[in-house]
Amino acid sequence: MKAPARLAALLAGVLQLAGCGAAPLSAVPTLDLARYAGDWFVVAHLPTRQEREAYDAVEHYDMRPDGRIRVRFTFREGSHDGPRRTLRMRAWVPDEAVTARWKVRPFFPLALDYVVVHLEPDYSMTVVAHPSRDYAWIMARSATLEPDVMARAHAALERDGFDTSRLRVVPHRGTPTAEGTPSADR
Repeated sequence: MKAPARLAALLAGVLQLAGCGAAPLSAVPTLDLARYAGDWFVVAHLPTRQEREAYDAVEHYDMRPDGRIRVRFTFREGSHDGPRRTLRMRAWVPDEAVTARWKVRPFFPLALDYVVVHLEPDYSMTVVAHPSRDYAWIMARSATLEPDVMARAHAALERDGFDTSRLRVVPHRGTPTAEGTPSADR
């Protein structure tokens, strides 16, 4: 086995074990995959290393005819004018009875757990989490959320043992910045 493959296998094992011992995440009881497909703005997250300085982040899900899911994550790195990055991944539902639990493969052989822990009834906002409780994403069909909707997202994460004080708000063009003024639209 070549060094990169060994490293990937080791990383996969470590990430899978990171969630061991913790109580399972509470997945939403039903998830219509076709309705869930499309664009989701990443509003806030406990980011992976690649996402730490993401701006204008959007996750897109596309259902394939074979039942698998194409995932495309696009963002600007470091600023609204930073270089555009695109990560393409594949996902699948290992147990058709629980469509809110996915496996996401950023690269072979790594397959990460992806659990939808909250979903608004109208599919306008979702919260996705990793069992390690190190990563989570609050996503919406628009780049901003009303305070009461954001509070429901925080409550969902807190219910599953996440420290929401560590969430990073993802800046999007035309949305309020930390200073309260809208960022420039381009």
